[in-house]
Amino acid sequence: MKILLMALIGALASILANKGVAVFNDGLRPIMPEYLEGRMDRKALAATSFALSFGLVIGFGIPISLAATIILIHSILLGTDIIGTWCPEGKKGVLMSGLVGAAYGAGIAAGLEVVVNLFKALPVNFLPQLGQVGGPIVAAFAAFPALTVAYQYGFRKGLVTLVASFLVRQFVQYWGTISVGGAKVALNPEGMALLTGMVILIIFATREKVDPHAATVDLSVLFSERVKRIKGNIPYLAVMGGLVAAATSYNILAGDPISLNLLAKGKDYEAALTAFARGIGFIPLVTTTAIATGVYGPVGLTFVFTIGLLIKNPLAAFVLGAVMIAAEVLLLDALAKFLDKFPGMRKCGDNIRTAMSKLLEVALLVGGMMAANAMAPGLGFFVVAGLYILNQTAKKPFVNMAVGPLGAILVGVLVNLLYIAGLYLPPK
Repeated sequence: MKILLMALIGALASILANKGVAVFNDGLRPIMPEYLEGRMDRKALAATSFALSFGLVIGFGIPISLAATIILIHSILLGTDIIGTWCPEGKKGVLMSGLVGAAYGAGIAAGLEVVVNLFKALPVNFLPQLGQVGGPIVAAFAAFPALTVAYQYGFRKGLVTLVASFLVRQFVQYWGTISVGGAKVALNPEGMALLTGMVILIIFATREKVDPHAATVDLSVLFSERVKRIKGNIPYLAVMGGLVAAATSYNILAGDPISLNLLAKGKDYEAALTAFARGIGFIPLVTTTAIATGVYGPVGLTFVFTIGLLIKNPLAAFVLGAVMIAAEVLLLDALAKFLDKFPGMRKCGDNIRTAMSKLLEVALLVGGMMAANAMAPGLGFFVVAGLYILNQTAKKPFVNMAVGPLGAILVGVLVNLLYIAGLYLPPK
């Protein structure tokens, strides 16, 4: 079932990218109208898609998936963006996209298990230590709303947000256990800190009113034809959302590194809370780019992951996921009007994305160094730090957030070679 679901997701996502209906990479979405409206040829689109997505698949999606043995959605959907844009137009391209995408999705699902088993069979099994790559992510990610506030409203307000998140985290850490129907439920400190930061961010953003003297633009009216184009593809987008929700319900897929690591620890509700907060944060970014380009995201506003994490019946998750995506698309006009009334919310989009990237970069570098050092004390720090510094000087560097996970995997392979050569003893 896991391989079948991944194959279906890979096939449909590739077809949606091929038809210009939906792409996952937020950086690729604004470029799609250039091709769809004839200002860019297919070769240029394919090259751009490859340049934007390939490094993230190899350096970010797959290493994080390996570390937690749960598939990060980036591993699948960044790859299907490439597949869909590289296949030709027309019926032949749709068929080719579907077949190659299905093979890719199934390959990721089956291949992840093969690689995990291969690592386990090595003389020095470094998978337990590799799991430390994701250790700092959950804790660090709770600070992203504070960084977003700092980017948008200055250091002082960012510091206020960080302190408030810190206080809530510590309160929940020691007094965050509540009774529900006789059962004790422990709230996740990082999840509540993240939620606190998001609430403060929204308060700051909604207090920023429209300038009555400035010219205003109704996005839904300005781009009405592009919004109409998205609404015309609701059936396909709904099926996509349903498949992703069902796969998440099976605990084989996650939408971001934070909820992935919580899911790997069996903390489904905390993972759902994190995914929900992330979805709220992505509303301005996804909505604005979708309305302006006429191209949606295959996972929409990402709330389908929250559904999959909360609903552990795959069929029910599929139905609710499909309904969620359809509702999002139908509400695009209303969301555009809401963002027009609160310009601060619209501005949040880019700052949220930047803050997330910065924090993930730091967390994954620290996690990669922790994992590598657990495999080889001293040597692990040396290798990952050296790779990070050298990457800054490369003509074609990896994205910074990829260096930590890749460095940890490289150290794992290296210690096996050193062990065979008699130059390494595993730490006790």
